Amino acid sequence: MFLKVDEVRPLVTLAQQRPSLGRWRVIVVEDADRLNDTSGNLLLKAIEEPPPRTVWLLCAPSAEDVLVTIRSRCRHVGLRVPPVADVAALLVRRHGVDPAVAAFAARAAQSHIGFARRLAVDDSARIRRREVLRLPTQVTSVGAAVLAAGELVDVAAEESRAATTERDAAERAALLHSLGAEGSGTLPPNVRSQVRQLEENQKRRATRANRDVLDRALVDLLSLYRDVLVVQLGAPVDLVNAEMADEIERLATQGSPADSVRRMEAIGEARERIEANVAPLLAIEALMVGLRPVDLPRR
Repeated sequence: MFLKVDEVRPLVTLAQQRPSLGRWRVIVVEDADRLNDTSGNLLLKAIEEPPPRTVWLLCAPSAEDVLVTIRSRCRHVGLRVPPVADVAALLVRRHGVDPAVAAFAARAAQSHIGFARRLAVDDSARIRRREVLRLPTQVTSVGAAVLAAGELVDVAAEESRAATTERDAAERAALLHSLGAEGSGTLPPNVRSQVRQLEENQKRRATRANRDVLDRALVDLLSLYRDVLVVQLGAPVDLVNAEMADEIERLATQGSPADSVRRMEAIGEARERIEANVAPLLAIEALMVGLRPVDLPRR
């Protein structure tokens, strides 16, 4: 999903206003890699010649993921991934998380602080992650692969709904309050149009959230096969999913290192297909078929 012009234009307008609460205005674009040619061109001038005391902060997985026209006008700042122990300590200190849970969350999130916090404080998020990581053990046939794909897509949809439903309701209530239409049975035409616009924006955001959650599930699956490969090669590194050591050992005996690499590549291909707007269920079904055990000599 791309950041569209309608989402970028308010930021450009905001950048033209003088800061009112401090000396500087800092505008953060979290998904700068999602700018397309149209929205990127709209943002280009504002970034190239920002108003006085305005700073644009664009975030992306890497500089190469950002449009070259945008990238060439920015100063690149690479951020180091924090150690797992530091993320766990932050969860304990800032959120009062039990140290054992904090260590698990930091390791499972691979030091992503936002995901680590969610895993640490949300029991349902931990349960859903566990359900995702169990799927490969269920993929024993094409039929089982199709069922597993449907389950994974459903898990992602459930988590994205949990993340957006409360926010959507709060935004709608705030809009109606600002328009003086709280408790109105039938909304006036001008209010209906604004509510409809809000709902359309929320629908786009929900679609993006669903794909983001699905992508995170695929990253979790990738970590599982990374651990399987670590065991197969006898590499002296820690497992991401250490609590699943027994299951990882079993998966490691069901194929060769080449099989694990092939499965990791299949996960990467599924992520690319979903990013290219392939229907998530079709992309995941193809992936799950590719994760099936193959008849190769056991270790």
